[in-house]
Amino acid sequence: MPDYPGTLQRTAGIIKKYEGNINRIQFDRRIDPCTVFFEVTATEASYDHITRDLASLGYLQTSLKSLNFLKFYVYLPHRAGALCEFLSVTTSVGANIAFIDFDDAGRHPDRLTISLNLEETTAIDRLLDRLKSRYRLEILEYDTTGKHLDDTVFYVRFAQEIRALIGESEDEFLLSFLAGTNHIVQELMDRGNDPRQVFDSVLATGRTTKATTGEHFYADIQKFSVSAFVDLYCFQLPCGGNIFVLNTAGESLMIDTGYGIYHRDVMAMLASCGLGDKSRFKRLVITHADADHCGAGGFFDAPALMHEGTLAIIQTNNRAYGSRSEHSVLEAFYTKMINLFSQFSPSARIECFPHPDGKARGIFPCMGKVGIGDLKLEVLDGLGGHTCGQIYLYSEEHGLLFAADSVINFASMSAERATYSSLAAFLVTSVNVDSDLAKKERLALLELAVHTDEKLSGTGRRCLICGGHGAVSVLDEGKLVAFGEIRRYQPN
Repeated sequence: MPDYPGTLQRTAGIIKKYEGNINRIQFDRRIDPCTVFFEVTATEASYDHITRDLASLGYLQTSLKSLNFLKFYVYLPHRAGALCEFLSVTTSVGANIAFIDFDDAGRHPDRLTISLNLEETTAIDRLLDRLKSRYRLEILEYDTTGKHLDDTVFYVRFAQEIRALIGESEDEFLLSFLAGTNHIVQELMDRGNDPRQVFDSVLATGRTTKATTGEHFYADIQKFSVSAFVDLYCFQLPCGGNIFVLNTAGESLMIDTGYGIYHRDVMAMLASCGLGDKSRFKRLVITHADADHCGAGGFFDAPALMHEGTLAIIQTNNRAYGSRSEHSVLEAFYTKMINLFSQFSPSARIECFPHPDGKARGIFPCMGKVGIGDLKLEVLDGLGGHTCGQIYLYSEEHGLLFAADSVINFASMSAERATYSSLAAFLVTSVNVDSDLAKKERLALLELAVHTDEKLSGTGRRCLICGGHGAVSVLDEGKLVAFGEIRRYQPN
């Protein structure tokens, strides 16, 4: 929208004229002086009239054209009207001046410094052809990638950064993504946060996941013999949740899958451990619906076993589904954002655990068992503190507790992983959809671990707490301590 008084009122008048209701408006000159976000409820006919009238004024943005950036010196003659004549040329080709600097008392009294944003490369060519025939020029920068665009076109520049992360996308999709981003910026600004930190956190989330693939992928690995026939592997990926593999001579069971963007790297890592044969994975168990725990399920033929609440979250594309935070703008956008950046590919074959059978472990209802080799794991129904449908797996006999994202040894996480995890915590304010329930679950799981250690007393074994992030740990005087050897994997 043009940056002059009355523009907002004129737009609101058009919406009112056709009986549209403005549900949301957001504009901040500090971010972008010419972009305003409206969300409007209207009948289909009214919507058509509103968008037609806004488009006729040139107000409605329906595309995100890549902009080019040009910075140069131009030497103007010292006479009245020289600047006006020069500007008539830039205006004639649709150039948007981002920066202009001139001072006839300065070191270069005949030199004008100009920065321009133009939609088409051909417009730059036309402009330069016209200017070169009249003025002496020195080109300082010429960029077609969008990296040097200034903040007068902030959202266009932001969209180009998103394109660099996800590849070419339809303008309609990107405009919707920008609207979602703007909405969480508005929400977090209302909570006292800096809007630039919000935009930076969105980009950092996508950049970090993409930058830790291929030759830059790495993982930390732990291996344990948990029974006569079963070995446990824990793989801490660069970003997001852990992958666990229970391995026997005849088959393997995967608990959580990591991000989809890591799948090729994960399979190479599994192969280095002798676990790379996909046909050995007869089943997957998904602890909850966050992309870093179920986002690569679609790359396996094996059925994925999960809670019906987890399936509902996948289907609704909202990690806060089924919670008191279900209508949170932050949760809804974060789910869509992380699924996009992480190349979310959930399982096509899904089997839901049965409803609780009346038994319980402490406060957690039992939903049956999952077995491999001589190992039987009870499936425990969570309370929904982290997400609706999060489950835990437990074996008292073998001292195993898969605690998902309810119990994490944060001290064992590397600085890089901790920084990445903090991005999600900032964007949704809390990674738990119900913090009160999350605290209750954590305490109950730690009590279960203490109980298990007491049962195993004298055997030389401990309860291995397998959190959704960080190292497999044991309790030592009430604190989580990483257990066993941890080795680093990096591709050759």
